Amino acid sequence: MFHVAPTIHAPARPTALPDDPRAADIRFEHVAASYGHVPALRDVTFVAKAGETTALVGASGAGKSTIFSVLTRLLDASSGEILMGGVPSTKLDLADLRQLFSVVTQDAPMFDESLRHNIVLATPDVTEERVSAAVDAAHLRDFVAGSPEGLETPAGPRGTGLSGGQRQRVAIARALLRDAPVLLLDEATSALDAESEAHVQEALDRLASERTTLVIAHRLSTIRKA
Repeated sequence: MFHVAPTIHAPARPTALPDDPRAADIRFEHVAASYGHVPALRDVTFVAKAGETTALVGASGAGKSTIFSVLTRLLDASSGEILMGGVPSTKLDLADLRQLFSVVTQDAPMFDESLRHNIVLATPDVTEERVSAAVDAAHLRDFVAGSPEGLETPAGPRGTGLSGGQRQRVAIARALLRDAPVLLLDEATSALDAESEAHVQEALDRLASERTTLVIAHRLSTIRKA
């Protein structure tokens, strides 16, 4: 075992969250970040308006996913500032900051547990009615109904018992249940075929209409409403 000192530190006296996080703009002001000595972001400035969808586009390796990392403080910016409703993100308690986000990525994390466990991971006390609604909205119902064990079907180590599209649908159902003020989508429908993407994109559009959304995508269908 190795002892590694944490590089992300919570403030000693954190500032309270904005009164209504759903009404808070997200502002990047001249943000730079790097992985070790390798620059990942340089002088990034933009505003994601509250309640609107902002698309992040660019070539692979341009730093789009790094924007999500510094926003959620998995990586700290080396310079510049990120403001949540006017409050610097580094002045917010880490747990308070991270509870603002639901994240769906192109490689959705899964545990060697049941579908149900993976869906309710962030909301263990959620009602069965809401779980069922999230399964329907994420277009998982056919898969669940066709599996003898239903929602108790094992996902396998790191979700290897599921296809890429099924893993992303589970992640989308998880995000629907979490119902956080800010939605981060990183190629969220990349593993779906065209028909499935259309159905799931409809569910994501409904989810995004009620919150601030940042989208990373290469397919225009994913960012058509940004």
